[in-house]
Amino acid sequence: MSAQLLGLHRPGTTLLHRLGAGAKLLALMAAGLAVVVVRGPASALVAVTLAAALLGWSGARVGRTLAAMRWLLLTAALLGGWTVWQHGWPRAVEVVGDLVALILLATTLTVTTPVDEVMDAVARGLRPLRRLGVDPEVVALAFSLMLRAIPSTIVLAEEARDAALARGLERSPRARLIPFVVRVVARARDTGDALHARGIGED
Repeated sequence: MSAQLLGLHRPGTTLLHRLGAGAKLLALMAAGLAVVVVRGPASALVAVTLAAALLGWSGARVGRTLAAMRWLLLTAALLGGWTVWQHGWPRAVEVVGDLVALILLATTLTVTTPVDEVMDAVARGLRPLRRLGVDPEVVALAFSLMLRAIPSTIVLAEEARDAALARGLERSPRARLIPFVVRVVARARDTGDALHARGIGED
């Protein structure tokens, strides 16, 4: 699924690429906090502009990036329509602007940083919690498996849909759902067996 966000990484030599994954994760969290604290439609529009500029600086391919973000942007548009109806245009601009800005910033992180580096940064950040019984490597592995499962699960859903269409059962939820669930469970069991074979999760 090259069109998925996790497959957007694009090697480069910009400052954004050279920054460590940990620094970028901290910057993303700080940006999220700033978006929550600073209110108003004007600040949201500034945040979107800056986030779009960073994404452009990262060297992201516009067409591929927009294709990967289409469902997120559609969700933002639906949220905006509901907010206009409930609270008016200013609040809708603020809510949607803040959301789109965070989506763009997260996409910039994905474009400039391999997933493995992000997971290593998460593991390093969690090391102080080892005293509380938290295993940073296992938590990072769980995040990695979850992230990698998203595009593969979408692929399984599309394959189940295509199989139902080929049999003329496109209107049958059962024809789509049952094969999809069976294959997801089978893949989960295969993953569990692979982890068990490596001695992970036996404690």
